[in-house]
This record gives sequence, structure tokens and C-alpha cells, in this order.
Amino acid sequence: MPHVTIRMGGYQGEASILTRALRRMAASLTVDPGAGRQVEVVRDVTERGARAADLLSMVERGEIEICYFAASYLAGRVPALGAFDAPFAGVDRGRLYADLDGAWGAQLAGDIEQRTGYALLGFWDNGLRHISNRVRPIRHPEDCRGLSIRTLDNAAYQRVLAAVGFTPVVTDVKDLVHAVETHAVDAQENPLTNTVNFGLHRTHKHLSLTGHFHGVALLLANRAWLQGLAPGLQQAVRAAAADATAAQRQWAIDEDALCLERLKAEGVEIVPTGEIDLAAFRAAVDAATGG
Repeated sequence: MPHVTIRMGGYQGEASILTRALRRMAASLTVDPGAGRQVEVVRDVTERGARAADLLSMVERGEIEICYFAASYLAGRVPALGAFDAPFAGVDRGRLYADLDGAWGAQLAGDIEQRTGYALLGFWDNGLRHISNRVRPIRHPEDCRGLSIRTLDNAAYQRVLAAVGFTPVVTDVKDLVHAVETHAVDAQENPLTNTVNFGLHRTHKHLSLTGHFHGVALLLANRAWLQGLAPGLQQAVRAAAADATAAQRQWAIDEDALCLERLKAEGVEIVPTGEIDLAAFRAAVDAATGG
């Protein structure tokens, strides 16, 4: 039996539910010591000097076989992924998962394969995104004016945040903590699990549960590599991905409650969703974007 090495990469630490899911997938693939597989998990490519965004090209070039990445980064190349970027839309996670595991997900997977060098192995839950900042509680678009906010490299995110009054600043994940700690930005937006795991709450003592986007992370493989595997190994990779996907989604749900309690315990002032004028935020976005 030929020996196969599978490299998986990410851009977060061990506490991350994304890293934990990669570890689970790796364990599934190596449970049989006689299978001739070695799995290497590169938990955070930024620790090796790369930018987080470099991970996408590393997988597409075949330097790493598998990675996860926020779908919003690929929306420019795969326009159908822009469906995940509807602002202030609310989300029914159960229904979303069913849609992603059904015909809609299959269609998106086909679009990804046609437009990139990837094969899709799963849709992971990248969390409801909320806004933290170091200046004041945010309940209304007026509270956003004059504040810079770190966001990701996605045009829709930047348009929405500008529409509600922020000045968007794009930084790679590698530079996120530094930007927050040095006050290069006043605010940032992320799922609660990222706000906690990156330690952003130590600088930002105000957090508003805006839920302005719900993120989806794609579990991607180099398509040529995956298609070149023996059928049994390809099936094993897909089965391990499905198992990791189910676990990751449950962890995402669990993390919301766990992180909220930790943030409260560590002195962060939480503005609950019910105290936020979401109608005003939606109106500001509609006025700016013609929605």
C-alpha cells in the first residue's frame, strides 16, 4: 500500500472550533495505523510567516492539500457565495444546514469547482458576527460614526459597514490582534468565539450583539489531488470531512453561549440584540445600497 501524506492548514490556534475540527478530521483519517496515511495539521500558517489569506493559494497550488477558509473571501471569484453575505438577515441554523447539505449546497460546490482549483468537502459554521469596540456602546447607526472598524477583504462587508457609519479598514487575520491592541482601529466584527480566542475583549470592553452577518467557512481540498486519490481513500477523506463538519457545527452553536458568559465574567459590557435598533441599521444599509 503506497504511503500518503495529507497536509491540512488553518489560521487559528488550538482553542478554535475550526482547528478542533481539522484535528478531528485528521484523527478520523489516521485511526487505522495500517492504512498508510500520515496527516499533518498546520494549525496556523501565520505562525510560519505567511498571511492567513495565503492559505487559499497554497491549497490551490497543492502545497497544502486541505484547508478551511471564510466563504466571503471567495465571493469575488464565485459570485454565488455572495448569498452568505446578506446583512442583518437573521439565520435559522437548522434550515441553513439542511440547505447546505442538499441541492443548494451541491450547486454551490459545483460553482466552486468550475471557477477555482478547489473541491468542496463541507460547509462549516463560521458564526454570527458581532461588533466590539473600545469607545462606547453601539445601539444605533449614529453610534458608529467616527469609528474605524477592522473587517475582512470582502466588498459587501465593507459597503455595509460604511453604510451604517463606520470607516472600514481591511487587515489580514495575521494583523488583527495588533490592529486592535494598538488602537489602529476602534472596532472590529467577528463571531464571539474569535473575539474571545484572539483576546480582543481585553482591549474592547463594549460588544453589541448585532448579528449583522452569519459566516460560513468552506472546507476545501485541492481538486486535482482529491480526484487523483484511489477511490477508497477519496471516500475516506469525504467521510472524515462529513464527521468533522457535523461536530464543528455543534461546537459553533455551543461556543455562542460559552463565550457570552466568559465575556460577561471578564467585564465586557454587552448590548443585547433587543436593545439594538436593527431596523435603523437595515434602513441605513438600504438607503446606501439601494436595497
